Amino acid sequence: MTTFTERYFTMTESDAITYAKSNPSFFSNDAELTCEEIGDGNLNYVFRIVDQISGQSLIFKQAGPVARISDEFKLSPDRNRIEHDILRIQGELVPQFVPEVYHYDPIMNCTVMEDLSDYTILRKAFLSHQTFPNLADHLSSFLVSTLLSTSDLVLGHKEKKEQVKAFINPELCEITEDLVYTEPFYDCPRNEVFEGTLPFVREEIWGDETLALETAKLKFQFLTKAQSLIHGDFHTGSIFVTSTHTKVIDGEFAFYGPAGYDVGNIIANLLFAYVNGEQTIEDPLERNQFTTYILTTIKDIIDLFKEKFIDAFYDQVTERVAEYPGFLEYYLEELIADTAAVAGLELSRRVIGLAPVQDLTDIADPDKRASAEIACLKAAKVFILNRYDFFHGEDFTRVISENT
Repeated sequence: MTTFTERYFTMTESDAITYAKSNPSFFSNDAELTCEEIGDGNLNYVFRIVDQISGQSLIFKQAGPVARISDEFKLSPDRNRIEHDILRIQGELVPQFVPEVYHYDPIMNCTVMEDLSDYTILRKAFLSHQTFPNLADHLSSFLVSTLLSTSDLVLGHKEKKEQVKAFINPELCEITEDLVYTEPFYDCPRNEVFEGTLPFVREEIWGDETLALETAKLKFQFLTKAQSLIHGDFHTGSIFVTSTHTKVIDGEFAFYGPAGYDVGNIIANLLFAYVNGEQTIEDPLERNQFTTYILTTIKDIIDLFKEKFIDAFYDQVTERVAEYPGFLEYYLEELIADTAAVAGLELSRRVIGLAPVQDLTDIADPDKRASAEIACLKAAKVFILNRYDFFHGEDFTRVISENT
């Protein structure tokens, strides 16, 4: 008989049904349960359990001991605790933007949460060129609330240091340190580079010593800058949407790091949607409508983030020295510079590294794919090398327009 109280093991679909039946708070006793493993990410197992009688459904997310992307990555299933804990904090700060969490099991490393099957993964929606008028407003609100409220600007410093300790996440951070900050910028055997893009990569990325130095500086900033509790993997595959609602998922990479890491990640992934639209939408009017929407969304996320951050700063900040004249401006300038740099890092690693994005790999024409990837890398270099030149949304969109 399967037991879930003695030791951890990776569940199958039938195990997940048994697990659901073992807890009477999940479903009624007469429920007829079915299960489908729907995880399409790189790390975890995601089971959707449905009662065929009532239609009630839940998501069971279990952390496995080995990354699904590669068995080179041996990971502690304890990352499920980190995801549960950040969802709990986000649920207090921005409940409208995260799924509701019902249960956490520290033995099975499993979190039971709201089923978002009525939502669409944002990346997939963008691949079919859908648009969402509230997206910039929702994402900027999520970012400001989660990044400001968990920083030394607001939290008492002892409380914040306890949070830093609770969210130490060395194995997931190591993946980021390797795949984002290190491997894309030299000829690492683990890199996966599209043939048509490889000559540009060799010359303009691996052959650029100035770029390498700047990425080294950024890596050490990532290692040492415990600024805010960040999501750590804030891309369009971690966001669920409907025409009116937005939910953020997959927080297992959470730790205390540079606040600009989250903002820069989403900017880069919007750019992936942009170049996909540029290369795959044949009708000129439709193409212009979609790409203009993406550029506007990028601009609005930056500008709304700044506007909301300033408002929240004056309302929430508790640290006395942060109220000195000029400090807010300094803090925001550093945060937006970090945003630009991370956008460049994310653009580079998804083109060059081990975990490519579907926005690029789905471009069937090899010349168009190479063109899209090289455009991303050109923009990436500007974002990294000139990161202190960025402050307004139009600074970001101008680079995109000039390099695509």
